[in-house]
Amino acid sequence: MLGNDPVILSGTAFLVYYTKATHLKPMPWLVAEFAAANTASMVLFVGNPTNVVICEGFSVNDAAFTAYTILPFIACNFVCYIALICQYHSSDHIPRKVDKKDDLDPRSALLDPVGAWVGSILLGSALVICLVVSFVGIDVWKISLPCAVAKFLFDIGWDLYRYNHDIPMLGRGQVAGGVTELDPNEGINGRTAGQGQKENGHGQGSTLIDSQSSRNRTPSFPADELTAVDVSQLVPEQPKPTRISAMAASLHSHCPTFFVALPRLPFALVPFAFSQFILIEALAYQGWVDIFANWLTNATHKEMYSTIWLVGVLGVVLCNISGTNIGATILLTKIVRAASLPSNSDRAAAIALAVASNIGAVSFTFSASLAGLLWKDILKQKHILVRQRDFARWNSFPLLVMTVAGLAVVCAEMAVIY
Repeated sequence: MLGNDPVILSGTAFLVYYTKATHLKPMPWLVAEFAAANTASMVLFVGNPTNVVICEGFSVNDAAFTAYTILPFIACNFVCYIALICQYHSSDHIPRKVDKKDDLDPRSALLDPVGAWVGSILLGSALVICLVVSFVGIDVWKISLPCAVAKFLFDIGWDLYRYNHDIPMLGRGQVAGGVTELDPNEGINGRTAGQGQKENGHGQGSTLIDSQSSRNRTPSFPADELTAVDVSQLVPEQPKPTRISAMAASLHSHCPTFFVALPRLPFALVPFAFSQFILIEALAYQGWVDIFANWLTNATHKEMYSTIWLVGVLGVVLCNISGTNIGATILLTKIVRAASLPSNSDRAAAIALAVASNIGAVSFTFSASLAGLLWKDILKQKHILVRQRDFARWNSFPLLVMTVAGLAVVCAEMAVIY
């Protein structure tokens, strides 16, 4: 309810590790998580960016928005759960009992417990504060941005502290699996192998090399005898590191947390989402929005129930072909507002669009929502490749029943209110 993107970012990685540790098939769990996150996001104003567009476009109060969408959410959540049970009822997908084969220590999976605690506190605080301030008209980015900056400064400072005090961290004495790694040029407490050999009189590395050399020597060929092949030509010359690469390597070793997280940020989604706003504004400028509004008026005759079903179904469909659910929501909001519908039909269209834009993310294409693109990218990082047709097949039945149930509840609500 507090936001589908935070759930996708944190819950997807957790489920990957959980299913791997318990030897379960990951996809039933991941599909259920994806559907639940995008269904529950319709309840609160901060749950999805599409909710912000609808509240501002139709002048819906934040508290009233929750009151309108809570019942459709309950209906969609229930029928989605039934649909998922029907899809994955076989024990091949979800076993009746999870066999605990190994004694798992959750703390062993944390590379940085201190950083994990700080990040969890900042994330939880940001979500709760954003929820509270959304009802008093404060922009949520004014809360999330300071929390992100605080986490960035903490990561830099904590990494530098650990580096200066020889505390194991990612890239030096620690790897992603929680197993300590040994740097070939660095021993315990930062001492090099050469220093250890000087202190001990001999080193394990030199003993191993000497023993291998003694086994490989051939008495009939003296060590100083020239051969027909120039050995130096067989060994490729290593390129000398440039000043920029050396500086990058130094920064990476000092602040590994930041440089590991930086390439995983969804930078590619920014121009993708930004382009949707440009395309929709271009349609409005060229007059296409007025044409679409006229079509909507002719199709529904400005009747409330016809508007609910047409806007709702169009919202689900356009999520797949309009880029994302954000683009579909902006476009349909402009169309409905340009149609000048009666107050009851206008409000009904807003709630139907709120339901459609959220459950529309559980759709046939990954690009139906930014959450879908994030979900796919996270799974790709975890070496789980999901094909487009499989994604569409898993979501088809839950999407169908959620669309029918959600819009039916909206019709019932509007019948009671108007």
